[in-house]
Amino acid sequence: MTQSASTKAFSVIDQLSLVTSDGYRLAATRYSAQGPLKGNLIMAGATGVQQRFYRRFAQHASAQGFNVLTVDYRGIGESRPTSLKGFEMSYLDWGFRDLAAAVEFMDDGRTPLFWVGHSFGGHALGLLPNHHKITAAYCFGTGAGWAGWMPALEAFKVRLLWSCILPLIVAHKGYMAWSVLGMGDDLPLGVYKDWRRWCAYPHYFFDDPSMASVAHLYAEVRMPCIFANAVDDLWAPPVSRDAFIKGYRNAQLSARDLYPETKKQPIGHMGYFRASATEIWDEALNWFALQSNSAAMQHRSAQGGR
Repeated sequence: MTQSASTKAFSVIDQLSLVTSDGYRLAATRYSAQGPLKGNLIMAGATGVQQRFYRRFAQHASAQGFNVLTVDYRGIGESRPTSLKGFEMSYLDWGFRDLAAAVEFMDDGRTPLFWVGHSFGGHALGLLPNHHKITAAYCFGTGAGWAGWMPALEAFKVRLLWSCILPLIVAHKGYMAWSVLGMGDDLPLGVYKDWRRWCAYPHYFFDDPSMASVAHLYAEVRMPCIFANAVDDLWAPPVSRDAFIKGYRNAQLSARDLYPETKKQPIGHMGYFRASATEIWDEALNWFALQSNSAAMQHRSAQGGR
């Protein structure tokens, strides 16, 4: 790990280089907690969304007493190679290796470690080889990805993307040049292939015969988890969330439906982390604080019983 420190809006912000188990270097940013420390927190972002999108949330959480880490997955943002053409990786690398490295970095063995997931970030929780180090998780906009769970018009658009538009772009570029459509960061070919295949199933990779081993990984997750989805999230409406989170069958699981205040202020799939979402953030952070207090009480009880 290497780092350089700077100060912005009273928060200490460290630019980091995390090294994964297979030697890949990831660009990451650590925001230091202000005031009494309530916990360490990892912000696990969505597919094709750079870490800078979560900067406002990270600064808000750090002001509330959390050390926060954001990260660009391999192939994305500042962790992207010079060219994505010919760059080989699996979509699962983001969970198995990249976010696993984030957990190792943020876990100090003493402070509660929390997880905030956005879309893929809610998938990745079950892929982590070290999820047992996480105290609790709060995820937004996580769904199964299947167009059949989406409203009819959005389902038509998504099917058109997967069947016609994206295959043409990938054939021409050699990777998923999503930026051409203004829909996100460009994605490596391996991510495109995996994502397209899994989105064809109602329960995502849980229905993929080649992914049979993933079910037991998710069954091992036992921490408290909240999955919150907006009713106007066209890509991950609550019904899509419910189809996916069945995989977390042994977790202490709760689901929440979020409603936009007005039609002029939609939440959608990206609004969970826009500047107007501070009330949503505070609900999650306050819940983490409660989990931290509960963990501290359990620890003191265990110590007293020895």
